[in-house]
Amino acid sequence: MLRCAAKNHPDLMFIQADAHEIAFKKPFDVVILSDLVNDLWDLQMLLENLQAFVHPRTRIVLNFYNNLWRMPLAVVKGLGMGADVLEQNWFSPYDIFNLLDLTGFEVIKRYCSILLPLRIPLLSKPANRFLANVLPFMWFTLTNFVVARPAPALSRTTLKKQPSVSVIIAARNEAGNIENIFKRVPSLGSETELVFVEGHSQDRTYETIEKMIKNFPEKKCRLFQQPGKGKGDAVRLGFEKAGGDILMILDADLTVPPEDLPRFVAALVAGKGEFINGVRLVYPMEDQSMRYFNIIGNKFFSLAFTWLLGQPIKDTLCGTKVLWKQDYELIAKHRDYFGDFDPFGDFDLLFGATKLNLKIAEVPIRYRSRTYGETNIDRWRHGWLLLKMVFFAARRIKFI
Repeated sequence: MLRCAAKNHPDLMFIQADAHEIAFKKPFDVVILSDLVNDLWDLQMLLENLQAFVHPRTRIVLNFYNNLWRMPLAVVKGLGMGADVLEQNWFSPYDIFNLLDLTGFEVIKRYCSILLPLRIPLLSKPANRFLANVLPFMWFTLTNFVVARPAPALSRTTLKKQPSVSVIIAARNEAGNIENIFKRVPSLGSETELVFVEGHSQDRTYETIEKMIKNFPEKKCRLFQQPGKGKGDAVRLGFEKAGGDILMILDADLTVPPEDLPRFVAALVAGKGEFINGVRLVYPMEDQSMRYFNIIGNKFFSLAFTWLLGQPIKDTLCGTKVLWKQDYELIAKHRDYFGDFDPFGDFDLLFGATKLNLKIAEVPIRYRSRTYGETNIDRWRHGWLLLKMVFFAARRIKFI
């Protein structure tokens, strides 16, 4: 496996080592405990020792057998068909989560694999590729996989200097909200940059932004007009042009209060997550701020994404999302893996964060009603498009 990996990824270094006798001074970016934890004498000791070989962004990947397979594997071993199957440890997912927590690690996501470990023509492939990832079959899979990271600690997340923040604002037909954006966006980090991307408005939004830039010379601002269509296209242009260490999206309709933005920055800087997602579905909403069928749609996509991404996701379409610029650059670099057809940009970022195994944290906000203009979202047409994107991503994440 190491030879194949080194051939496919010549820019990476792969090292095989005994779990109890790691003798390297430099930390690893990824530590893989492959088919190991079921056989160890003391898993807690190993995890404690790993702390010497990790940095705050290291990922630990491990797998372990499902307890439901204890008897079937014992039968296989009794028949002399599986002499290499040991019976030393049988962990539940809770046991693994608890040991990771005790030794200073935090679980990012868990997923299941292998429903039919025998090679049976016409059965094994569909069972392992599709059924193993669909409830209720997931409960009966052979193997659990867990991805974890070192738990954030104050000493690790204290930065030498405060990061700068770029707030990307996609604005189409939002002229009546522009002045309030300049007035209400607070100072964030060491420097706050407002990056406006105007989308060919019909209400003089572009001209209004130009006027406000002159009226607020103390604000660091940049203004662009997007070449394409859709919020996703505008956000990607804004991210490309932004100069801050942290990238943040703020919807120009101000349904997410700008006064809440420091909470997102604080969560990211403190290491609570590497991708901070806003949640509108916790606090009561103002009248008409979200229509009933939109709420139903958001609930559905929440369940779908929690299953799809392996992390709890309560609100996929909240416009406010925050991440480090260095992580976004990696997402953009590998965007072709999922395709480039998300008109909003929310799914594009969530899919990319999942592929990078970033820890997603959610910040509840109070969702407000629009005070100017109309929404640019067609809930039925765009809802159908988003549903197709979920199925497409499932092929890339779950059914690969």
